[in-house]
Amino acid sequence: MTYAYRLMNSPVGELKLVANGNRLAAILWENDKPNRVRLPERVEAEDRAILIETERQLNEYFAGTRDRFDLELDFQGTDFQKKVWAALLTIPFGETRSYSDIAMQIGNINAVRAVGAANGRNPISIVAPCHRVIGASGDLTGFAGGLANKMFLLSLEAGQTSLEAAADSNAAATSTVATDSTVALTAVVRDTPAKPVRPAPSRGTQASLFGH
Repeated sequence: MTYAYRLMNSPVGELKLVANGNRLAAILWENDKPNRVRLPERVEAEDRAILIETERQLNEYFAGTRDRFDLELDFQGTDFQKKVWAALLTIPFGETRSYSDIAMQIGNINAVRAVGAANGRNPISIVAPCHRVIGASGDLTGFAGGLANKMFLLSLEAGQTSLEAAADSNAAATSTVATDSTVALTAVVRDTPAKPVRPAPSRGTQASLFGH
């Protein structure tokens, strides 16, 4: 089957959901750089089952009723990139990791910069939560979807109970990002109620296809 895509509206802008056959191959941002994720030519297909299911699960996530995804994924990249993307899938909902944490997890503590580069080329945004990777000092650092959207996603996961509350945080983030290119993570959680640490989710089908 050919690569196909479906567009969906979301609180973080229009997302392009891309499938390779019956597996999710990418979630691209509205203003994504054309060469950030390299994929073959795609056709629009509103009826592809995996894309419909991805949109359904994303809508639940944004509504605050889903804290993990159950989708078959198809990552295309180098072996090193796949190791980094597999590590992203192990970061629990509502938690963050530093680039050095990821480098240590994949067994290459000296590859922090390479981890950052692979994180930036993560093709399946949100589902493979590259937004949960932050600087060692707690700074949000760069993000393909924009720092305001990164703060939105972290705020939503850090204890917000409604989309409206998270949207307020996103609006505040937009103002902050406009004046400062590096946003401290403490700005996300400062007014967020404490919540218990969740156990790491089972990798399930999300990490079953990295060998391809």
